[in-house]
Amino acid sequence: MSSPAFAVVDEFERQMAAFSGAKHGVAVASCTDALFLSFLSCKCKYLKVEHVVLPARTYISVPMAVLNAGGKLRFVDYPWTGTYALAPYPVYDGALRMKRGMYGGGFHCLSFHMRKLLPIGRGGMILTDDAEAVRWFRKARLDGRNGDIPFMQDKVDMIGWNCYMTPEQAARGLQLLEAIGDGKPDLTPPYPDLREMPVFKNHPQVLQ
Repeated sequence: MSSPAFAVVDEFERQMAAFSGAKHGVAVASCTDALFLSFLSCKCKYLKVEHVVLPARTYISVPMAVLNAGGKLRFVDYPWTGTYALAPYPVYDGALRMKRGMYGGGFHCLSFHMRKLLPIGRGGMILTDDAEAVRWFRKARLDGRNGDIPFMQDKVDMIGWNCYMTPEQAARGLQLLEAIGDGKPDLTPPYPDLREMPVFKNHPQVLQ
């Protein structure tokens, strides 16, 4: 970003990418935002995909991110730990994993919630090797702006969202990352069966 204050965000992105084994990291306000932007990025490339397949036991904001991005979904039963794919898209919810070398391709979305393994308090990140997608993500998270150009000089050419990470969050992330070593054991998914939630039972974009 253009402001010197955001240099710490750039550094956190670089260090998290190096830790995970990805080429790039894009810091955002939450893991939900990371999933939402990743899904939007993929949606235009996979026009024939009819719906996203999700585990029935996951955090409630994951299917909501799919629905808010205009997608359809189906819940299925399968066990998972640490990370899972939003199949058939190359988007991975990695909110419960924080290990060195954990990146395995696609758009790997992290959570820095206070209950997660790098507990900044709030925040998320998209890990990827796709430089073209990174350029889109960086504009999408900042209201469609080019963060390297002052706002009054920028010729904004796309719709975006206000979901960037703050310098304060990134600074805390750097502190915690320095002390994490090679990582921590995966967290155990504590989630209820979302198929029983009225919001999804009655939603026209949730396939039964």
